[in-house]
Amino acid sequence: MRSATDVVADTTVNQRISKTWKRSLHFIFQFQSLFGLIIVFFIAIAISPVRNDNLIFLSQRNLSNVTRDMAETGVLAVGQLMVILVAGIDLSVGSVVALAATGTAFLLMREASFDLPLIGLVQVSPMPAWLAILTILLLGLAIGWWTGWTSERFKIPSFITTLAMLSIARGVAHIWSDDIAVPISYTAGGADPAFEFLSSRIFNGIVPVPALIMFIVAIIMALVLRYLGFGRHIYAIGGNETAARFSGVAVTRLKIAAFMLCSFFAAMAGILHAAQLNQGSPNEAVGYELNSIAAVVLGGASLMGGKGTLIGAIAGAFILAILDNMLSLNNVNSNTQLVVKGLLLVTAVALQHFRPRDIE
Repeated sequence: MRSATDVVADTTVNQRISKTWKRSLHFIFQFQSLFGLIIVFFIAIAISPVRNDNLIFLSQRNLSNVTRDMAETGVLAVGQLMVILVAGIDLSVGSVVALAATGTAFLLMREASFDLPLIGLVQVSPMPAWLAILTILLLGLAIGWWTGWTSERFKIPSFITTLAMLSIARGVAHIWSDDIAVPISYTAGGADPAFEFLSSRIFNGIVPVPALIMFIVAIIMALVLRYLGFGRHIYAIGGNETAARFSGVAVTRLKIAAFMLCSFFAAMAGILHAAQLNQGSPNEAVGYELNSIAAVVLGGASLMGGKGTLIGAIAGAFILAILDNMLSLNNVNSNTQLVVKGLLLVTAVALQHFRPRDIE
């Protein structure tokens, strides 16, 4: 028969094991995006094709291509995180990218005229790069305001309002471009040559400008979320909207601001898209909303709101970019890549059930 001392000793050991397990689980989930990135990176190295006794994946050019390809997803993830933090979701970002890319190409390349009241016919020549970029970014803010205001004013779930905007933005892009792609050229009479800088690589051709812009955007927004009242209130709304409202937080205004930021960054991604492809097309960016949501969720954000970091979102974007690159280098077709992304997203969401509640 076991003594009381033995029972107490066993209980103490079990409690220590339980605490150790909880600490380990806490550590894993706290840095899950970084662990995921490391794992995917080493898998890519392990299965990388070899050319001239060198791993293609680790070549300078290929790694530069990975950062360039993930720039748009990274920018989209920054905006999508703002909406997910307030327990919303934006399904329109892919269509906004297409609209922004189409609009950018149109403003850079086409002449237009407007019949304004009291002024008459106004001829608008192709815009300089800075004005075209500013116009499209303002368009992104306007789209975000509309989706956010509609959702809040009429108490419509953001899933519905952004699904509607997905259709509206894509349709406007088709109307704007007459259903054709608008090419961007820098010959005489073409687009402002300054716009071409957005598709270039700097520092001896190593760092793509789109990736640099993405990192700058991510750092700025990370500081905003970390140190400004706006960031603390965004987390508070996602954690408990009712409590935030009773605490004096301007919930409606901040949720609209989150949607405005999301569409603003989607417009920015559309500008980068047009610069890299030298065209704007209403048929581009299909499925980009999945990429942005997957990046944020892989980065550890909760779809219930209130939890997530920009470091995690960027790490999630890198995971997706490396995954795409890894599969492409091994000649895996694009349809299979979509299946893998979908399964990865479901797995990431399922893992949230094991996430300790106290992890931010």
